Amino acid sequence: MPTSAKDAQLLTNARIFTGESSRLGVIEGDILIVDGRIAAIGTELARPEGVQVTDCGGRLVTPALIDCHTHLVYGGNRATEFQMRLEGASYAEIAAAGGGIVSTMRATREASVEDLVAQALPRLDSLLREGVGTVEIKSGYGLSVEAEIRMLRAARALERLRPVRVKTTWLAAHALPPEYKEDRAAYIDRVVLAGLEEAHAEGLVDAVDGFCEHLAFTPAEIARVFDKAAALGLPVKLHAEQLSWQGGAALTAARGGLSADHLEYLTDADAAVMAAAGTVAVLLPGAFYMLRETKLPPVAALRAAGADIAISTDANPGTSPMTSLLMAMNMGAVLFGLTVGECLRGATGAAAKALGLADETGTIKSGLSADLAVWNAQSPAELVNPIGFNPIHARYFKGRKV
Repeated sequence: MPTSAKDAQLLTNARIFTGESSRLGVIEGDILIVDGRIAAIGTELARPEGVQVTDCGGRLVTPALIDCHTHLVYGGNRATEFQMRLEGASYAEIAAAGGGIVSTMRATREASVEDLVAQALPRLDSLLREGVGTVEIKSGYGLSVEAEIRMLRAARALERLRPVRVKTTWLAAHALPPEYKEDRAAYIDRVVLAGLEEAHAEGLVDAVDGFCEHLAFTPAEIARVFDKAAALGLPVKLHAEQLSWQGGAALTAARGGLSADHLEYLTDADAAVMAAAGTVAVLLPGAFYMLRETKLPPVAALRAAGADIAISTDANPGTSPMTSLLMAMNMGAVLFGLTVGECLRGATGAAAKALGLADETGTIKSGLSADLAVWNAQSPAELVNPIGFNPIHARYFKGRKV
């Protein structure tokens, strides 16, 4: 048992939501932290000599939130396109004017790693101010080997600049750049697969993703990407069944994927396959809202199958320019009918599972990293109900108050 105050600290008088399930309920008690990890939870815990004691004042304590699907690193913005849509321009007209993903691609390719970091930091800080302790960041807007790698270098740099855990995802199979419009196979070979090998060799890739959709990549093309990921020992995930049914979620589950994300067009059979495989269903209400989608993801089928449901911002410049996970939880409840427990578990324990981090963070359990959020609230509903209000009181990352 540690004998120095800097080795151990005790949070007392807390109302604890552990994040281990979506069942609502809090534990009234204390949390003992030793060497940055949770050592014990309960009442009347033994106190190491010199332990630092913090009285939480009856506040709600949850795992630090986890944003498990973001595109935080990119160049430029697409606010002008948003204005054009409001004034009646179609997506085709915006694309013809050089907008859409091509606009972001161009700005991202022109940006240095330092530029990308500088642009991403305010977005990251917005999440951290809401109690987020872990963020997934994808590539996918450079669409060339060099630019995709710069994006992931920037993501790694963010982790060095802020007290946050960053998981990186290779998403070169996001869209076809103009120079490869007539040669899809060459893009996959020369950029997606070759670039993945290069980024992996540099230690920049934690997982591999793709966009399986009629306007992006086919299941057969995604299967090639997954094959390469498997050869490199990397886990996979997928943007799937967002705008149409393509079978991508089932493909991901068959490959033991961490998650399938969006899922508006997921079938009941797909939900059962995902649950059986342990593939997390990541719901992204920000994109649903911005695209004015009307097809709801099959939440009832996911529940019935016993699938884990996570919630995330999908922070990106075009279809979900949102950097509030609290807002994403509120949208998940209002738009998708998730319960308060599902929303909060979806941004903690389930989100950790979607990143392969269930044994490290996302729940308040002995042995895990002491990543915690202390809220000016007594019940979980007080985090999901408000719109535009942030009740954070304190955040702990690896046992350190930040």
